[in-house]
Amino acid sequence: MTLTSMSSKLATELVPSTFEVPCALETQAFRLRMLTVNDVVKDFDAVISSAEELCHLWPDSTWPEGLNVEQNLIDLGWHQKEFQRRSSFTYTVVELDESRIIGCVYIYPCLKASFDAQVYFWTRPSAQIPNVEPGLLEHTVKDWLREVWPLRAPAFPGLDIPWDEWNALPERLISE
Repeated sequence: MTLTSMSSKLATELVPSTFEVPCALETQAFRLRMLTVNDVVKDFDAVISSAEELCHLWPDSTWPEGLNVEQNLIDLGWHQKEFQRRSSFTYTVVELDESRIIGCVYIYPCLKASFDAQVYFWTRPSAQIPNVEPGLLEHTVKDWLREVWPLRAPAFPGLDIPWDEWNALPERLISE
């Protein structure tokens, strides 16, 4: 079973159908909103300018190595469709004037038994976003998920749970 098919099977468990998924979250420093194909140029710039940090963010991943604009468009279309289907939620983090993307937040159904969602995020290097305090996105996202989203136990692999511990956790049983 692939991650995509597992994600599809878990989609109904991520948020209830009655939950109104937030379109955006605005702070004094940035805005989170649904990532769409219309963001391709600014998103590609953010990803490529953060490539050195991103390739170390997830173990065993080489992303964004080899990424080009066309592939980025495909990725953004995939994220946008998953958001529309409510199977996962990817938010772009933009400056308030929408002039520049500064990162992304991914909320996926969790494949691990003890959690209902797994959340990942990244931002440009802090030198590229001097008006955003380090740690602000992390605190904002955690507060938002706790206060607004109907998640009981979101996981932040690589952040709150070291990758070796995360990888050792048992996976949720999924009926075929």
